[in-house]
Amino acid sequence: MKAHAFDLLGVDGKRHTLDTARGPKGLVVMFICNHCPYVKAVLDRIIRDCGELSHHGIGSIAVMSNDPTDYPEDSFDNMKRIAQERRFPFPYVIDETQAVARAYDAVCTPEFFGFDSALALQYHGRLDASRRDAVPNAKRELFDAMVQMAATGRGPKEQHPSVGCSIKWKNA
Repeated sequence: MKAHAFDLLGVDGKRHTLDTARGPKGLVVMFICNHCPYVKAVLDRIIRDCGELSHHGIGSIAVMSNDPTDYPEDSFDNMKRIAQERRFPFPYVIDETQAVARAYDAVCTPEFFGFDSALALQYHGRLDASRRDAVPNAKRELFDAMVQMAATGRGPKEQHPSVGCSIKWKNA
């Protein structure tokens, strides 16, 4: 799979695209939200790992695709607040039409897609073994996969699917 193009509004008031988010060695596209206990459990690790991946030439972007109608904690204003309070080292963007989540076949939050410099998928899975609670000293699966990919051009053979809250789709 190749990374799908997008053009989404960020909490910083700017438009973010595949080209503006990517780094010279690749890109992590992650689907997160504010209300999910699985995201909350690992948010500090997401911030740490994406900050460190930038030193390896890997860009990162966080996409919020949930319909905030039933989950007001996922509103754009709350996205702005969380990103500012937590000092996100990556753009946090809203996928209001949910087209990006559908293009990536994202199903849950958090969910991570790691692409190489040619924007070919090399990693699709979880951050680490954490679930609703952070696992102490968990192996940094996403981080290690992306560092390996930056160095060799290939992601790991062993990858574990993400576990989290389902994306909250709009009613048809």
